[in-house]
Amino acid sequence: MTIPPSNPIRVMLVDDHTMVRRGLATFLKVYDDLQLAGEAESGEAAVKLCDEVLPDVILMDMVMPIMDGATATRTIRQKFPQVQVIALTSFKEGELIKNALEAGAIGYLLKDVSADDLVRAIRSAHAGRATLSPEAAQSLVETANLPPPPGLDLTERERNVLTLMIEGLNNVQIAGRLTVSPSTIKSHVSNILSKLGVTSRTEAVTLALRNHIIS
Repeated sequence: MTIPPSNPIRVMLVDDHTMVRRGLATFLKVYDDLQLAGEAESGEAAVKLCDEVLPDVILMDMVMPIMDGATATRTIRQKFPQVQVIALTSFKEGELIKNALEAGAIGYLLKDVSADDLVRAIRSAHAGRATLSPEAAQSLVETANLPPPPGLDLTERERNVLTLMIEGLNNVQIAGRLTVSPSTIKSHVSNILSKLGVTSRTEAVTLALRNHIIS
Protein backbone atom coordinates (compact mmCIF):
# COMPACT_ATOMS: atom_id res chain seq x y z
CA MET A 1 0.00 0.00 0.00
CA THR A 2 1.32 3.41 -1.05
CA ILE A 3 1.38 6.02 1.70
CA PRO A 4 0.31 9.45 0.41
CA PRO A 5 2.91 12.20 0.86
CA SER A 6 2.35 14.42 3.90
CA ASN A 7 2.48 17.58 1.76
CA PRO A 8 0.84 16.95 -1.62
CA ILE A 9 1.06 19.63 -4.31
CA ARG A 10 -2.16 21.64 -4.07
CA VAL A 11 -3.47 22.39 -7.56
CA MET A 12 -6.15 24.93 -8.46
CA LEU A 13 -8.07 24.65 -11.75
CA VAL A 14 -9.20 27.69 -13.73
CA ASP A 15 -11.33 27.16 -16.85
CA ASP A 16 -14.68 28.49 -18.02
CA HIS A 17 -15.71 25.03 -19.23
CA THR A 18 -17.14 22.79 -16.51
CA MET A 19 -16.28 19.57 -18.36
CA VAL A 20 -12.61 20.58 -18.64
CA ARG A 21 -12.42 21.28 -14.91
CA ARG A 22 -14.20 18.00 -14.15
CA GLY A 23 -11.77 16.05 -16.29
CA LEU A 24 -8.76 17.70 -14.67
CA ALA A 25 -10.17 17.13 -11.18
CA THR A 26 -10.53 13.43 -11.99
CA PHE A 27 -6.98 13.36 -13.36
CA LEU A 28 -5.58 14.82 -10.12
CA LYS A 29 -7.13 12.02 -8.05
CA VAL A 30 -4.94 9.45 -9.80
CA TYR A 31 -1.74 10.85 -8.29
CA ASP A 32 -1.02 10.61 -4.57
CA ASP A 33 1.22 13.67 -4.57
CA LEU A 34 -1.41 15.95 -6.18
CA GLN A 35 -4.45 17.43 -4.48
CA LEU A 36 -7.32 19.56 -5.80
CA ALA A 37 -7.23 22.91 -3.98
CA GLY A 38 -10.18 24.51 -5.74
CA GLU A 39 -11.86 25.39 -9.03
CA ALA A 40 -12.69 28.72 -10.65
CA GLU A 41 -14.69 29.41 -13.81
CA SER A 42 -13.11 32.77 -14.66
CA GLY A 43 -9.96 34.81 -14.18
CA GLU A 44 -11.75 37.11 -11.78
CA ALA A 45 -12.97 34.19 -9.67
CA ALA A 46 -9.47 32.70 -9.77
CA VAL A 47 -7.92 35.77 -8.14
CA LYS A 48 -10.49 35.67 -5.32
CA LEU A 49 -10.21 31.91 -4.80
CA CYS A 50 -6.42 32.03 -4.80
CA ASP A 51 -6.58 34.36 -1.82
CA GLU A 52 -8.76 31.83 0.02
CA VAL A 53 -7.06 28.52 -0.79
CA LEU A 54 -3.49 29.63 -1.65
CA PRO A 55 -2.60 26.73 -3.97
CA ASP A 56 0.91 25.66 -4.94
CA VAL A 57 0.21 25.44 -8.68
CA ILE A 58 -2.60 26.77 -10.88
CA LEU A 59 -3.64 25.29 -14.23
CA MET A 60 -4.90 28.40 -15.99
CA ASP A 61 -6.96 28.61 -19.17
CA MET A 62 -5.90 31.60 -21.29
CA VAL A 63 -9.03 32.54 -23.21
CA MET A 64 -11.90 33.38 -20.85
CA PRO A 65 -14.55 36.13 -20.79
CA ILE A 66 -14.28 39.25 -18.58
CA MET A 67 -10.73 38.61 -17.30
CA ASP A 68 -8.46 36.50 -19.49
CA GLY A 69 -5.85 34.08 -18.25
CA ALA A 70 -2.85 36.35 -18.79
CA THR A 71 -4.43 39.16 -16.74
CA ALA A 72 -5.41 36.74 -13.98
CA THR A 73 -1.90 35.25 -14.01
CA ARG A 74 -0.27 38.66 -13.71
CA THR A 75 -2.56 39.67 -10.82
CA ILE A 76 -2.03 36.40 -8.95
CA ARG A 77 1.75 36.44 -9.42
CA GLN A 78 1.93 40.01 -8.12
CA LYS A 79 -0.17 39.20 -5.05
CA PHE A 80 1.09 35.67 -4.42
CA PRO A 81 4.57 35.27 -5.96
CA GLN A 82 4.95 31.84 -4.36
CA VAL A 83 2.04 30.47 -6.45
CA GLN A 84 3.16 29.00 -9.79
CA VAL A 85 0.90 29.21 -12.84
CA ILE A 86 0.84 26.86 -15.82
CA ALA A 87 -1.08 28.08 -18.86
CA LEU A 88 -3.23 25.20 -20.11
CA THR A 89 -5.03 26.15 -23.30
CA SER A 90 -6.11 25.08 -26.77
CA PHE A 91 -4.29 27.96 -28.46
CA LYS A 92 -0.66 28.06 -29.57
CA GLU A 93 -0.41 31.56 -31.10
CA GLY A 94 2.96 33.14 -30.37
CA GLU A 95 1.48 36.36 -29.03
CA LEU A 96 -0.72 34.45 -26.56
CA ILE A 97 2.26 32.42 -25.34
CA LYS A 98 4.39 35.55 -25.02
CA ASN A 99 1.65 37.31 -23.02
CA ALA A 100 1.30 34.34 -20.66
CA LEU A 101 5.03 34.09 -19.99
CA GLU A 102 5.38 37.85 -19.55
CA ALA A 103 2.49 37.71 -17.07
CA GLY A 104 4.49 35.26 -14.97
CA ALA A 105 3.37 31.79 -16.09
CA ILE A 106 6.09 29.18 -15.54
CA GLY A 107 4.69 26.80 -18.14
CA TYR A 108 2.59 26.72 -21.30
CA LEU A 109 0.86 23.51 -22.34
CA LEU A 110 -1.85 22.60 -24.82
CA LYS A 111 -4.97 20.80 -23.61
CA ASP A 112 -4.15 17.69 -25.63
CA VAL A 113 -1.09 17.14 -23.41
CA SER A 114 -0.68 13.61 -22.09
CA ALA A 115 -1.40 12.86 -18.43
CA ASP A 116 2.25 11.98 -17.81
CA ASP A 117 3.50 15.24 -19.34
CA LEU A 118 0.94 17.27 -17.39
CA VAL A 119 1.81 15.76 -14.02
CA ARG A 120 5.50 16.18 -14.84
CA ALA A 121 4.87 19.87 -15.62
CA ILE A 122 2.97 20.36 -12.33
CA ARG A 123 5.81 18.82 -10.35
CA SER A 124 8.36 20.90 -12.26
CA ALA A 125 6.38 24.10 -11.67
CA HIS A 126 6.21 23.33 -7.96
CA ALA A 127 10.00 22.95 -7.99
CA GLY A 128 10.38 26.24 -9.87
CA ARG A 129 11.24 24.73 -13.24
CA ALA A 130 9.60 25.90 -16.48
CA THR A 131 7.83 23.65 -19.00
CA LEU A 132 6.87 24.58 -22.56
CA SER A 133 5.02 22.27 -24.92
CA PRO A 134 7.00 21.60 -28.14
CA GLU A 135 4.28 23.43 -30.12
CA ALA A 136 4.52 26.47 -27.85
CA ALA A 137 8.30 26.53 -28.10
CA GLN A 138 8.14 26.31 -31.90
CA SER A 139 5.53 29.07 -32.04
CA LEU A 140 7.72 31.34 -29.91
CA VAL A 141 10.68 30.76 -32.23
CA GLU A 142 8.55 31.56 -35.28
CA THR A 143 7.18 34.71 -33.63
CA ALA A 144 10.69 35.85 -32.73
CA ASN A 145 11.77 35.46 -36.36
CA LEU A 146 8.90 37.51 -37.78
CA PRO A 147 9.95 40.75 -39.50
CA PRO A 148 8.93 43.93 -37.66
CA PRO A 149 5.60 45.44 -38.73
CA PRO A 150 5.89 48.01 -41.55
CA GLY A 151 6.16 51.68 -40.70
CA LEU A 152 8.17 51.43 -37.47
CA ASP A 153 11.12 53.28 -39.02
CA LEU A 154 9.10 56.22 -40.39
CA THR A 155 10.11 59.61 -39.00
CA GLU A 156 7.51 61.91 -37.49
CA ARG A 157 7.60 64.13 -40.62
CA GLU A 158 7.16 61.10 -42.87
CA ARG A 159 4.16 60.05 -40.78
CA ASN A 160 2.69 63.52 -41.25
CA VAL A 161 3.19 63.26 -45.01
CA LEU A 162 1.69 59.75 -45.08
CA THR A 163 -1.35 61.00 -43.14
CA LEU A 164 -1.95 63.66 -45.80
CA MET A 165 -1.39 61.09 -48.56
CA ILE A 166 -4.16 59.01 -46.97
CA GLU A 167 -6.37 62.11 -47.13
CA GLY A 168 -5.78 62.13 -50.89
CA LEU A 169 -3.54 65.22 -51.15
CA ASN A 170 -0.90 65.44 -53.88
CA ASN A 171 2.68 66.64 -53.33
CA VAL A 172 1.91 70.31 -54.01
CA GLN A 173 -1.06 70.26 -51.65
CA ILE A 174 0.96 68.49 -48.94
CA ALA A 175 3.77 71.03 -49.38
CA GLY A 176 1.28 73.85 -48.90
CA ARG A 177 -0.20 72.23 -45.81
CA LEU A 178 3.22 71.66 -44.22
CA THR A 179 4.74 74.92 -45.57
CA VAL A 180 7.70 73.29 -47.27
CA SER A 181 8.73 72.97 -50.92
CA PRO A 182 7.17 70.32 -53.22
CA SER A 183 10.66 68.90 -53.83
CA THR A 184 11.01 68.25 -50.08
CA ILE A 185 7.68 66.44 -50.07
CA LYS A 186 8.74 64.44 -53.12
CA SER A 187 11.81 63.31 -51.16
CA HIS A 188 9.68 62.36 -48.15
CA VAL A 189 7.27 60.38 -50.35
CA SER A 190 10.19 58.54 -51.92
CA ASN A 191 11.52 57.62 -48.47
CA ILE A 192 8.06 56.46 -47.35
CA LEU A 193 7.67 54.17 -50.38
CA SER A 194 11.15 52.75 -49.81
CA LYS A 195 10.63 52.09 -46.08
CA LEU A 196 7.23 50.48 -46.66
CA GLY A 197 8.60 48.37 -49.50
CA VAL A 198 6.02 49.56 -52.04
CA THR A 199 6.27 51.24 -55.44
CA SER A 200 3.26 53.56 -55.56
CA ARG A 201 1.34 56.04 -53.43
CA THR A 202 -1.76 53.84 -53.68
CA GLU A 203 0.14 50.83 -52.31
CA ALA A 204 1.57 52.97 -49.50
CA VAL A 205 -1.87 54.23 -48.50
CA THR A 206 -3.37 50.72 -48.67
CA LEU A 207 -0.55 49.26 -46.55
CA ALA A 208 -0.81 52.10 -44.02
CA LEU A 209 -4.55 51.57 -43.59
CA ARG A 210 -4.31 47.79 -43.43
CA ASN A 211 -1.56 47.83 -40.78
CA HIS A 212 -2.87 50.83 -38.82
CA ILE A 213 0.46 52.61 -39.31
CA ILE A 214 -1.28 55.96 -38.80
CA SER A 215 -3.50 56.08 -35.72
